[in-house]
Amino acid sequence: MRDEATVNYHIKSAAPQAFRFDVDGVVGNLVSPELAPTSVRVENVRDSAHAPSFDKDSIMFEHHVSEVADFESSSGWQTVYDAELTSLLRSELGAVEVIVFDHTIRVDDPAAARKPARNVHTDYSKAGAQQRLIDLVGEQRAETFRQGRYGFVNVWRPVEHTIKTSPLGFIRPSSVIPEDWMTIDLIYPDRQGQILGVAANANHDWFYLPDMTPDEVAIFSIYDNGGRPFLGHSALDMAEVDDVLMPRKSIESRTLVRYA
Repeated sequence: MRDEATVNYHIKSAAPQAFRFDVDGVVGNLVSPELAPTSVRVENVRDSAHAPSFDKDSIMFEHHVSEVADFESSSGWQTVYDAELTSLLRSELGAVEVIVFDHTIRVDDPAAARKPARNVHTDYSKAGAQQRLIDLVGEQRAETFRQGRYGFVNVWRPVEHTIKTSPLGFIRPSSVIPEDWMTIDLIYPDRQGQILGVAANANHDWFYLPDMTPDEVAIFSIYDNGGRPFLGHSALDMAEVDDVLMPRKSIESRTLVRYA
């Protein structure tokens, strides 16, 4: 079964492209590169015979109950949640080391500081991932990581209630060609990063897990030095959505994973 949604692809250009955050000192003030709204058909993989797997598609959806119910009242939840994610990735991915280094809560509300990302992308370019590795573990340990197998993995979870609007959608890596990718700079007031944007391609095979609950997570690759594909993804604006009182709220946690 496929549903209709709109996504915003990046547009190929010879000129440098960038997102500029907190422009003019205003938190949440974002200047975006030009994007192309595009209608796509998205496979509903709940109870599907073609459910994705991490080995084949670089993503898995898992039932995972957290002890944390409130991700915003204080920072005390991070110790508990980091330990939960570490145990989860060791168990599901066979990781020998997990470093949880970033949590972002997104709310689909015009007043929110961090809204769902509505551009088709993956979180790191190769250069961006290598720099992030050094930032996290230092140059000496980074060389140890590079000599073995490591990756950056995103763990995405609904917060407080079931997702009814702007669910997270993914493109099967097998339907993406190298020419679809382009580097996009992220310019903050105090630092700069780099992601990969995705250009439109009618062959892209989109999928999502509808009605995700806070007891479900998406675990997906956003960079891997061993060649495992990383996933283009974006919030989906679904064509048919009933009136919803609660906006989408989610937490994404970025992790550095070292394999045996």
